[in-house]
Amino acid sequence: MSTIKTTTLSTQGGSTVPMDTVVNGTAKAWVNFNGTGTVAIRRSFNVSSIADLGSGNFTINFTTAMVDANYSAVAAQDISTSFSNSVMLAAYTTTTIRFYVYSGNAMADPANASLAIFS
Repeated sequence: MSTIKTTTLSTQGGSTVPMDTVVNGTAKAWVNFNGTGTVAIRRSFNVSSIADLGSGNFTINFTTAMVDANYSAVAAQDISTSFSNSVMLAAYTTTTIRFYVYSGNAMADPANASLAIFS
C-alpha cells in the first residue's frame, strides 16, 4: 500500500485547500433512507445497515468505527403529515447511533430521513 503525504491540495482552477480542511471537514459517515415499512437505505457512506426497532426508532450501524464517541451528528426527516416533527439522536457509540423520529407526541416512521456524522 502506498502513502501520499501533502499539506495542501490544488484544484484544476489553481485554488488550494489545506489538508486539514479536507480530512476534518468531510463526513465520516452519512445515510439517506426510507424508514417506512422495511427500512431501505437509498444512498450511504460508511453505514452498513439500519436496525428498525419499532415505529420511529432506528439504530444506524457504521461500517468502520469512529475514533471515539465524541463526534457531531446532524439529522433530518420528512413526515409531511404535520409541522410538529422532530428528530432525536442518542446513545452515541463508536459503532452505532440511535435515531428517533416524532410526529407530534408519537413516534413515526419517516419516508425520508438523513444522517451525517462528522468527527
